[in-house]
Amino acid sequence: MKKEIVNELKTRFPALSRNEGTARAIAAAFAMQRDPTVKEIAAVKTAVSEAVTNSIDHGYRDREGFVEMTLRLFSDGTLAVHIKDKGAGIENVGEAMRPTFTTAPAEEEHSGLGFTIMESFTDKLRVRSAVGRGTDVYMEIKLKGKLPPDTEDTRDA
Repeated sequence: MKKEIVNELKTRFPALSRNEGTARAIAAAFAMQRDPTVKEIAAVKTAVSEAVTNSIDHGYRDREGFVEMTLRLFSDGTLAVHIKDKGAGIENVGEAMRPTFTTAPAEEEHSGLGFTIMESFTDKLRVRSAVGRGTDVYMEIKLKGKLPPDTEDTRDA
């Protein structure tokens, strides 16, 4: 069976630290359509929090900008999360994905574990980036709950 998009939501917000919590709440609320477990909601919130925080703290360190978040729920229960910025970009994605790697100045407290945390809470993680053009983070989380009632095929009922 081909997986189909059941629902989709796109949002765009200023790259401000106070918007990280809003993005996390939006993603959690969107995932609720699938009646997820508490553990699944925690995974969604944590992964989104890390991706958005990276965009804000690293992508837009010295300038203003926007973060785009697209959420898609598929018929097989997969929640796809796409976080995109047009910030500084990452010179070497492979290196940036190593645990404890950070580009933050020494006086700032950053663990360098953002991508590692995202990876541990998702079923799929893809990061694409270009210096000066921004970063795209794509994540998938499989939700085991039931499909929303309005997606059931009732034509023959």
